[in-house]
Amino acid sequence: MKLEILRFNSSDDFTSGIYLMWATTRKNFSATPLEDQAQTQKVWGETRIPAGTYNLSLRKEGGFHTRYAAKFGGFHKGMIHVDDVKGFEYILWHIGNDDDDTAGCLLVGKTSQDNFIGSSTVAYKEIYPDIAGAIIRGDKVTATYIDYDGEIIDNKAKDHVMNILKLQRFRRILWIYYQQKLKV
Repeated sequence: MKLEILRFNSSDDFTSGIYLMWATTRKNFSATPLEDQAQTQKVWGETRIPAGTYNLSLRKEGGFHTRYAAKFGGFHKGMIHVDDVKGFEYILWHIGNDDDDTAGCLLVGKTSQDNFIGSSTVAYKEIYPDIAGAIIRGDKVTATYIDYDGEIIDNKAKDHVMNILKLQRFRRILWIYYQQKLKV
């Protein structure tokens, strides 16, 4: 299973984008992710992980696992864990609403506005079964984090930064996606 996190909006506090799941030969939009900001020097609990492709596994220990097992019962099989991120540990995908809810982890939601994602539990419950199921079956599950927020231009009207050229490419990707979805 291949997953992608396209990062296209950054600020001094957060990074947002879209989460895509490959379905055979095409990508399906599944959620809106939120992470900490990019930083040249890692600051614990305030820095997103580097772009790259990482294997995912299920972490079956720790505070998040204990809380989610109590909250979700049999639905929960372990926390989605991003493996082998150099300089980082315990990078999870979980529920939350803003950058204060993450310490380098990826939050998922259904709506977003600047440093906020909404309907996080709904999004988590939608993406979790497919990912956890694939991991339990022994399938290789990877997440590729792609930065579309490189050379930045300050957008004072919205008080966050975007790379205009990459944003245009990203909009093209979304347009193609929605055209394919309309054909289904």
